[in-house]
Amino acid sequence: MYRTISRLIPRKIREHFKLLIKQTDVKTDPDALIGFVVIFGLGLSLFFSFITASVFNTNVIILTLLIFIIYIVIIYMLLLVRSKKKSSQIEAALPDALQLMSGNLRAGMTTDRALLLSSREEFGALKYEIDIIGKEITSGKEIEQSLMNMTKRVRSSRLEKAIYLIVSGLKAGGELAALLDQTAENLRNEKVVDEKVRSNILLYIIFIFIAVGFGAPMLFGLSSYLVEIMTVNLANVEIPVTAQTSSLPLALTKVSISVDFVVKFAMITIVMSCIMGSFIIGLIAKGNVRDGFKYIPILLLISMTVFFGSRFLIKNLLSTVFGL
Repeated sequence: MYRTISRLIPRKIREHFKLLIKQTDVKTDPDALIGFVVIFGLGLSLFFSFITASVFNTNVIILTLLIFIIYIVIIYMLLLVRSKKKSSQIEAALPDALQLMSGNLRAGMTTDRALLLSSREEFGALKYEIDIIGKEITSGKEIEQSLMNMTKRVRSSRLEKAIYLIVSGLKAGGELAALLDQTAENLRNEKVVDEKVRSNILLYIIFIFIAVGFGAPMLFGLSSYLVEIMTVNLANVEIPVTAQTSSLPLALTKVSISVDFVVKFAMITIVMSCIMGSFIIGLIAKGNVRDGFKYIPILLLISMTVFFGSRFLIKNLLSTVFGL
């Protein structure tokens, strides 16, 4: 049933999700998982939309679509985070695996056996991928094809470049052991350079995090409470109209903006700032906007806590002064 439901999804979207599922450590059938996600998401969206519609008197269909879209975005973000975690583990273990494979080749082993014997438990996700390559080679596939299939299961540009070099070396028939040693050394140097760059840009990341998570919510809390004070106080101010007051270039009128509007505007702005700030942090820290998805829930939680917390503290401190 789940596979049948997944076939109703547009092909490009379905294939993209299937590829993303394969790039994680989820061992469930991709079609079945997609169908389950869709059915569960529709049921969850209908449940929450009916509850919300009964409380706030909103359109059920529009609310269901909105909740379902948010649900799919969250699932997509979780898959991206898991695929990135897997690729990070493989990139960390790849230089050691290449050097171990090079040592096996220098010991006189064939290429496929040197690759299979380079599988170690401490390599984590890379061991699982090497074992898959071993099964494919045993079933009759060429080692070049098995290595290229590995690049489709792992979302890593570094692994893809290393595999291309190995495949090119196998086809050219050159000194593969020396190529593997040089590739492993280049990967280590690249990792060192990345760590140095990341340490240099850490200050920018901290600045963006503080500005989005603390500075902006606190200022919005202060400004929203200022609007509340002006709305209450100016509504009670009555200036008698005389010949002197009528000629003044200054007039006090009632504030037409409601407090609820200001609070909603502040919350929407904070949410958008958290999303864009997370994307910027991901772009600066990792070089990819998608890596910023994992910072969105953290920034939202911190910023909303600061916003409502600052309003609560200011209201308690100044309520006796302004009589609110």
